[in-house]
Parts: sequence; structure tokens; C-alpha cells
Amino acid sequence: MSSLYKQSFKQNYTENVELSIFNCGMQLCENGYTWGPGIRDHYLIHMILKGKGQYKVGGRTYQLQEGDLFLAKPNQLILYAADSQDPWEYAWVGFNGACANKLVSQLPFRDDFPVHHCKNQEKASFELKRIFAHRGPGVQNEASMVGHLYLFLATLMQEALDQEPRANTSSAQYVHSAIKFIQFNYFHDISIDDIAKAVGVSRSHLYRVFMNNVGQSPIDYLTGYRISEACALLKNSQLSIAEIAASVGFFDQFYFSRVFKKAKGVPPSKYLASLEQNASS
Repeated sequence: MSSLYKQSFKQNYTENVELSIFNCGMQLCENGYTWGPGIRDHYLIHMILKGKGQYKVGGRTYQLQEGDLFLAKPNQLILYAADSQDPWEYAWVGFNGACANKLVSQLPFRDDFPVHHCKNQEKASFELKRIFAHRGPGVQNEASMVGHLYLFLATLMQEALDQEPRANTSSAQYVHSAIKFIQFNYFHDISIDDIAKAVGVSRSHLYRVFMNNVGQSPIDYLTGYRISEACALLKNSQLSIAEIAASVGFFDQFYFSRVFKKAKGVPPSKYLASLEQNASS
């Protein structure tokens, strides 16, 4: 076996609130090396370059090998361990930011299946390694690292598009177009009528295809997406609650607070206080 190694870089400060790299690196693990169980406060993607191991999340265990990737989301309880006979070598990147959730939603991972076998391993591993290669404290380093992160994510986005099983059905196409419209316009004062018009269907038909393909109504999806983006801004920006509300398409702060509390169980002020408390503990 090659000599064991771990090369890592942790970003201590960032100016980029849209997409920020927290850490990155590469490691050839020793037999049975384990991380967890524990949680991260950011998104984390590992790509296995060689060897084998397992990833545990959500009560399920995934056996992984060369070419596989696994995703950990913020505040998920996870555990990953190298094989005892053929331990893995992997590269990773941890990131967050206001647009991180939108980007991750377009990757080939699902909540019920957070792993993916990469078809274009050479390109994905190249961009992932380039993130680490451009590490450093300067603003130029950060720009280069984030640039290669976008290219890495773009490679995975293409694989997500290539494997969509329902892409040929008209109803799935309508839903796909509607979700894209929401992702790029949620911060405007858009309505369901606006979404239906952009997609080219009636409001009632949009409702039916959303229920059939997504399991929730268009308005529930739009609201959930806005609240998710608001949570990211509460965590990763210094904006006031009123500014965050307007940034995600709510132009009445009190209505935003009611919707946020209904979704998260607490108003945004208490949600923010809990984040600050966890950060200081």
C-alpha cells in the first residue's frame, strides 16, 4: 500500500456569501479509519479515488468504491469509514453559502439516496483536486477555488440531467421548467400564475403535474424554497431579517415571520439566535 497521507486546507475567512468553501483536501486512510458519528454545519462532498468504504446516514448504510461520491448536508448525523482490507483514498470539499442549496438541489443526489457513481470520473476528480491546488489565504486563491468548485458541481449537474428518468414525459418537463423558473426568480414578487405562464400551462394543470411529480403544490414548493434560502442567508450573511425577507421574495416582514415560524417552528429571530448560540458553544 502507498504511504498514508492527509492533505487538507481550512478557510478561516471569506468575503463570498453566495458560495464559500469551508475546507478541502485529499486523504489515503488507514485500515478502518472512521469519522463520526457527527454533524457538519455545511455541505460536504467526498469522491472516492481508490479503495472501498461505507457511508452511514439516515439509518442506512451505503457500500462505496472507486468513482462513487457521497453527500452530507448541514446538521445531518453521519458516519463514514474506510474498509478494513482495502481502505479508501478520497478527495473532498466542504462548502456553504446563499446559493449552495440551489446548486446542491441540481446535483445527482436525493434525500433518500445521497450517493452517486460518477460517470465522468476524470473530469470530476480533476476539478475537485484543483480546488485544493489553488488553496491559499488571498482573495485570488478564494476566487480560483470557488471557480473550480463551480466546475466540479457543473460536471455533476450534467450527470444529473443525463440520468433523469422522467425527462421525456411532458409533465416532468413542465415541473422541471417550473422549478428552474422558481430557482431563478424566487426573490421577485412572483405568483403561481407567473410560473404557469412561464411554463406555458394553466394554473390548474401546473398544480396537477406538481402533485403527481413532486408530491406538493407549486405554492408549497415556492414557499419551501424561499424559506430554505432565507435559512442560508440567516446563517451566512449579516443582513437584517427585513432585508432577508425581501431578498427571498417576502416584502412584508411580519408575513415572512409567520410563514417562517410555520415552516421551522420558531420565528426567524429565534432561529438566528440558535445559530449564534451554536456557533459560540
